[in-house]
Amino acid sequence: MAWHGVRIVRSSRLGLFTFTLLLLSCAAIAQDAGIDSPHVAPHSGPKISSYVPAGATAPTLQPRPLRVDVNLVLVPVTVIDPMSRPVIDLPQQNFSLMEAGVPQQIRYFSHEDAPISVALVLDYSGSMDNKAEFVNQAVEQFFQYAHPDDDYYVIAVSNHPTLVADASQSTNTILAHLASTAPHGMTALYDSIYLAVNKLRSSRYKRRAMVIVSDGGDNASRYNLKEIKSVLAESDVLTYSIGLFDDVPFLVKPFEERFGRKWLDDVTRVSGGRNIPADDRRDIPKIAGIISREIRSQYVLGYSPTDPNKDGKWRKISVKLVDTSAQMHLHFKEGYAAPGP
Repeated sequence: MAWHGVRIVRSSRLGLFTFTLLLLSCAAIAQDAGIDSPHVAPHSGPKISSYVPAGATAPTLQPRPLRVDVNLVLVPVTVIDPMSRPVIDLPQQNFSLMEAGVPQQIRYFSHEDAPISVALVLDYSGSMDNKAEFVNQAVEQFFQYAHPDDDYYVIAVSNHPTLVADASQSTNTILAHLASTAPHGMTALYDSIYLAVNKLRSSRYKRRAMVIVSDGGDNASRYNLKEIKSVLAESDVLTYSIGLFDDVPFLVKPFEERFGRKWLDDVTRVSGGRNIPADDRRDIPKIAGIISREIRSQYVLGYSPTDPNKDGKWRKISVKLVDTSAQMHLHFKEGYAAPGP
């Protein structure tokens, strides 16, 4: 998604330009501070577009932070080989799991292509005017690898999140809705992500994923990057993104688009997923297929934490492969919030 609200404008006075750039950079650093507290106090809620398609229910946001049931912590893990292909045949003994540096016993291990609930967060803001067709291509290709029983929530991002389709609608109906969706307005990306996570909380399947197609910008949300990272860290929603970036000089881009790649990296990594940039738009269908296959090629590791303290603190998770000589890359959920006292 792209942001239009903040731009750096050329000035005949170099000093004014430098001062403006410094202020904007400081704002970005402040917004991108790490997760000091894993809990997000809900705002009054992002404003949601009043348009709801036939058969869909009006979206609502839950007035409470997302929490993890720590009787059994479930950690989704994706294993990728050097050719960027999912590795799907590893046994449980190849995995080692630690919490806060302390080894944990894996009590639950699963790997199966079962139905999942997916939220698609799609950027249709004004800055995506020349990219909307690629968004639609990505969704169409993603559906090519879908399980027939998957269900979907589709949220279009503009001035406000718009629920384009809910779980009751077919993929053909969703594609038809998207074909008639025109880019416009500003970009409430973080509010849209928040809405997607809340919709998934009541989804039919416990396996949940989100796919974002955007340039990563935001200039209209009530929630900020730090809060959204915390929400995703506390959720069980595996999040991927396809980053659509223009090949133009850094300083020519609107401010919010300059850091879009990093921000998409941040929000996806904390959930155990990843951002795959599409610098060449011809790669978009291929990337969508990769993400669709990876989501369906997960291992799920479950353990009961050895630390019984209910202190509300952030618990860092680490997963490694053992007894294998192959060079593989792992994507996994980085941690969770312990329950409070």
